[in-house]
Amino acid sequence: METSIEQNKPDERGLLQAVLGDGRPLLLFCGLSLVMAGGFALFLSASKHFLPHDVQYLGMTAEQLCGINNCRVVYFMFHDRVAFGGALIAIGALYMWLSEFPLRQRKAWAWWLFVVSGISGFGSFLAYLSYGYLDTWHGLATLLLLPCFVIGLIRSRSFLDPPRGIQSLSRSGVRLKWRSSFGVGRALLLATAAGMIMGGLIVMTFGMTRVFVPQDLTFMGLARTDLQNISARLIPLIAHDRAGFGGAIGTAGIIVLFCVWCGTPSRSLWQILCLAGVVGFAAALGVHPLVGYTDLFHLAPAIIGAVMFIVGLTLCWKQREKIAPAKTAER
Repeated sequence: METSIEQNKPDERGLLQAVLGDGRPLLLFCGLSLVMAGGFALFLSASKHFLPHDVQYLGMTAEQLCGINNCRVVYFMFHDRVAFGGALIAIGALYMWLSEFPLRQRKAWAWWLFVVSGISGFGSFLAYLSYGYLDTWHGLATLLLLPCFVIGLIRSRSFLDPPRGIQSLSRSGVRLKWRSSFGVGRALLLATAAGMIMGGLIVMTFGMTRVFVPQDLTFMGLARTDLQNISARLIPLIAHDRAGFGGAIGTAGIIVLFCVWCGTPSRSLWQILCLAGVVGFAAALGVHPLVGYTDLFHLAPAIIGAVMFIVGLTLCWKQREKIAPAKTAER
């Protein structure tokens, strides 16, 4: 009888309250938006087009710039943008998994991972300004997503199970012997993520300072002064791309690191890591032979990272059924 009365009660929630829910819908929206933004970056690069504000800032189209030195400058720019797009898709997919699985289960580590990675991702926008180029579209997208991200975090905070402190990020999601197959695989995934963080910081730092490594200039067949003579705004535009790519790679590394460390072994965890890894590494590595940038020294870190990731994920996947029920860490 009481159940029937409860069912007949009108739902007194407001529209805004229903949409916001526990904050996860907003965080899911942020993840989906990043996936779409990454896909758009891949599409533009594949079609060899600059964004309108890039053309306005540079004073020339991609087709015009492509007429210089066999289009090597444009290819170099697109190789950065393809890698950036792949990293955005990986971050967005991981955000959607975090929202739908560990955060839905009220895990505090997932909430704190949103906070830490959000500071890294949104904060890296400031690195774009180091050479004086303000990407207005990127700035607008950031301004639109940031309130959704923050409100989503605020709404979801109260739903977390205790303890809710940031120390939750230090707790391993599984107890295991590191010499076991699963332990070795997990260590390889953690090492790959740490390498992504370090690599992202290096690329972002170069984007804010030197911009190019010697292999970059060799590929383009131009000296730095030649690029400046083409347009005084060309290097700032390239620096913006490099800083953005570095920030995205570092942020993706942070998310992967703590998903592997804090996450409870599950089919969905290994599936999302596989998806993010395939998209991220395929974009970062696959674009190089397409544009002809095949310097082995330049590609070596990404190749090593991809191999470690594949081996690590394979070892973890094979042992998932043995580890998940018996070795899950106590919370």
